[in-house]
Amino acid sequence: MQPFALKEWATVIAAMLAGDQVVMLRKGGIGEKRFDVPHREFLLLPTHVHQRPELLKPEVCRRWPELLSVTQEPSAVDLTAWCEVADVHEVSEQAELDALAPFHVLGPDYAEARLKWRPRHPLMVIVPRVHRVDPAIRLKVSPDMRGCRSWVEVPVQMPAASPVLGDAEFAAVREDVARALDAVRPDSAHRTATLG
Repeated sequence: MQPFALKEWATVIAAMLAGDQVVMLRKGGIGEKRFDVPHREFLLLPTHVHQRPELLKPEVCRRWPELLSVTQEPSAVDLTAWCEVADVHEVSEQAELDALAPFHVLGPDYAEARLKWRPRHPLMVIVPRVHRVDPAIRLKVSPDMRGCRSWVEVPVQMPAASPVLGDAEFAAVREDVARALDAVRPDSAHRTATLG
């Protein structure tokens, strides 16, 4: 069975591998009705279309300018990370989004735009345990992998990899994210999405 990959900006993947981003904020591609998390494990497929400096925090732009300089989708990419889903939270309020600011590298205006897009659907906040793939897997990007969609099947084997964060550090991250959301929810209700 071929593994799936979640398409993500190359700069965001770099930040995740550096431990600078520990959550993913998703609502799905333009052609998708809503975003779901049907896979517990998935590779990250780097994309370059739509990523722009003004949509990211300034420190990310300074750290990875070479990733931002690519504006066309390349014919082949390096798969450098895979994720194991630990938690998925549903976020619908601006206060919840604001509480997550320390955990991702998206600029505040863009994060807010993601929250407000298709307002009937919650923003899905994935807390993944990121694993570094070393050596990276070179993947030819086929036509069916292109376009504004979230999930694609990739013709590779799920590789062995080592987690970016150790067990204790990752457990603390999960707790910090949950605590940050609970602190701004009036009833402290912990809204967690159902995983497929």
